[in-house]
Amino acid sequence: MFKKIQLQLNKNIDNAPLIVFRILFGFLIACECFGAILSGWVSRVFIESDFNFPFIGFQWLDILHGEVMYLYFALMGLLGILIMLGAKYRFAVISFTLLWAGVYFAQKSSYNNHYYLVLIIGLFMCFFPANTSISFDAKWNHKMKSNLMPYWVSLILIFQISIVYFFSGIAKFYPDWIEGTFTKNLLKGSTSIVYFQNLFSKEWFYLFIAYSGVCFDLFIVPFLWIKKTRTTAFIASLFFHVFNAVFLQIGIFPFFALSFILFFYEPKTIRKLFLSKKEVVVIENKMPQKTSLVFYILIPFLIIQLLLPIRHCFIKGDVLWTEEGHRLSWRMMLRSRDGYINIYVVDHNTHIKSAYYSHQKLTYKQRYALKTKPDFIWQYCQHIKKEFEGKNISIYIDCKNSINGKRHYTLIDPKQDFAKAKWNYFFHNDWILLH
Repeated sequence: MFKKIQLQLNKNIDNAPLIVFRILFGFLIACECFGAILSGWVSRVFIESDFNFPFIGFQWLDILHGEVMYLYFALMGLLGILIMLGAKYRFAVISFTLLWAGVYFAQKSSYNNHYYLVLIIGLFMCFFPANTSISFDAKWNHKMKSNLMPYWVSLILIFQISIVYFFSGIAKFYPDWIEGTFTKNLLKGSTSIVYFQNLFSKEWFYLFIAYSGVCFDLFIVPFLWIKKTRTTAFIASLFFHVFNAVFLQIGIFPFFALSFILFFYEPKTIRKLFLSKKEVVVIENKMPQKTSLVFYILIPFLIIQLLLPIRHCFIKGDVLWTEEGHRLSWRMMLRSRDGYINIYVVDHNTHIKSAYYSHQKLTYKQRYALKTKPDFIWQYCQHIKKEFEGKNISIYIDCKNSINGKRHYTLIDPKQDFAKAKWNYFFHNDWILLH
């Protein structure tokens, strides 16, 4: 039985989908990196700010700051081009993935799910034979040239995008999405064109967007898998992602998501469409190859991908409110938060309580995240604590939040001294109040 699984996973197939995917992947990350420089994103996130809000535990990545980040992103853009061309591919993709991991974990104020997806796919691409054809590497080294790849490569990428869509769809099963409240609010400010403003404000339309979003996420992969519905599913994907790209402006994600469709079509179809009219002769494996890479590295990683999105189920409170377990869970475009925060510092030597004006030291996005995300609040209080190092102080928070424009509730326990508060990495932090 085990040998049969090995043979099935390692059976040779045409590598055309992987080759085209590599070219698209390299092109998209190059666009993302150079675009981050040209649009001013690098400046706003890594230069204008004094404090980056790294992922908790990655505070050492504060070194990624200042004008050197222009060179950092330019280097990642160049590595993207090398990946696209298949030139020094292994070096390029490993280097890019490490550098991308650095900027991903170095800041959270501009968190985006497609940044996380790029990191995961970059990690996979380090192991995939994506440079054995239509590449400079294959041109320079004829021995490595091949038009074949093991079947498990396609399966892993299909499984990964299935995880993204499935958990994104499941997360939408909550009242404000089903009733269209969130989609109505989301579409309200998405365009300045009067015709679309009128269309988006109609109940039938924002309910259609809400329900079609759920159906798309849950059924797009099965429909792409079934040959009879594959082309219809592709057209639906095209409309869905182009709509998101135009009206929601979410970067490369719509185009990145579309690129995974390559692995659902027959490899020979992809080759004829993008690479060559000549059909590849597939030589079957007679003996099972070593699958330690799949069984001991990639499959365990995919299992972790299945567990991360459900971890909030084991944390007390509603993740929509507490944010605990929200990141790395494919909870995409799901809710809007608003609120206010006041920070007070009590000097126990002088018994003076004074307001701490955080807005003077943070960017717009950081200020928004600070008033709506508990981990930002805890982190910033640790930053304040260092600022007053040597003094006997207490830090108190007055913070209320609203979900999807509804009633405001107190988010943070006003009696908690954040000079002493601890961060619970895996379970509920009791200073986040539940309601």
